[in-house]
Amino acid sequence: MYRTMMKSKIHRARVTESNLNYVGSITIDEDIMDAVDILENEKVQIVNNNNGQRFETYVIKGPRGSNVFCLNGAAARLVHEGDVIIVISYAQVAEEKVRDHEPKVAIMNENNQIVQMLDKEPASTVL
Repeated sequence: MYRTMMKSKIHRARVTESNLNYVGSITIDEDIMDAVDILENEKVQIVNNNNGQRFETYVIKGPRGSNVFCLNGAAARLVHEGDVIIVISYAQVAEEKVRDHEPKVAIMNENNQIVQMLDKEPASTVL
């Protein structure tokens, strides 16, 4: 048996742009992608803390060091520049490896810089 487990999470990133006229996806700074082990074209879930929207899309590499989080295509209608979002990817993990699974969680500041990396989520609030 396999379980769907959180693999990667970018917590409290700020939307830097929304581009309705693009084919579709989310553009993320490649340095941030590397930090949480998200690959180009990987499916992700986006949670918008400002309006409660939850949706899925795929990732496109953004320029390294740009701190970009741009929602493209139809997803651009679900966010506004400055909105706080969470980006989550999941993995299918074999039952015998579930207890040892450690996701990568990046806690972001208001400038989309990683301020902390976690290997599990705390029971308390992280701002």
